[in-house]
Amino acid sequence: NTTLDFLAATARNAADSSDFVRQATSSYRTPVDYGIGGAGLQRVAALIASGMPTRVYYVVNQGGFDTHVQQADIHSRLLMYTADSVRAFMEDIARIGRADDVALMMFTEFGRRVEENGSLGTDHGTATPMFLFGKHVKGGFYGQPASLTDLDDGNLKMTTDFRRVYATMIKEWLGYDDPEAVLRGRFDTLRAFA
Repeated sequence: NTTLDFLAATARNAADSSDFVRQATSSYRTPVDYGIGGAGLQRVAALIASGMPTRVYYVVNQGGFDTHVQQADIHSRLLMYTADSVRAFMEDIARIGRADDVALMMFTEFGRRVEENGSLGTDHGTATPMFLFGKHVKGGFYGQPASLTDLDDGNLKMTTDFRRVYATMIKEWLGYDDPEAVLRGRFDTLRAFA
């Protein structure tokens, strides 16, 4: 039966891929310290070093940013952990000779409101920054800085559509000439890669 053959082949492929990932990540050794919260990025470095042909990895790197209460100390610490793991990943990628092949896009699922709430934290908001890292990224600020005074019901106003960043990664980095097909619309790239 063709359907059963397809399902059996898919199951074998999944098991083989799982074994490959487990072996590649468990045997990976690096002198680079990823710090607290960098295990996901370290696994990606291990898979890249193993020669896995995957072009896009998605990592949930650091939780805990939902800081509605006592935000200042927690947020500062979490940002430090995140910065440490991103720095380590980029250093490790260079160490294994793959800096020319890797770019990292960092984003969060929600922004924060500008005004502090009654519990010394901030509540969910709208706009938030995105970051691009890599040897070929042209550094700098893209878009207009968000105003801290011209707000939309207490929220920052978005100045750059996040889909422009996606279009940039799809077209400029991955080399796919039709980001419109993926994003279901036309979004100009940022010209962020050298």
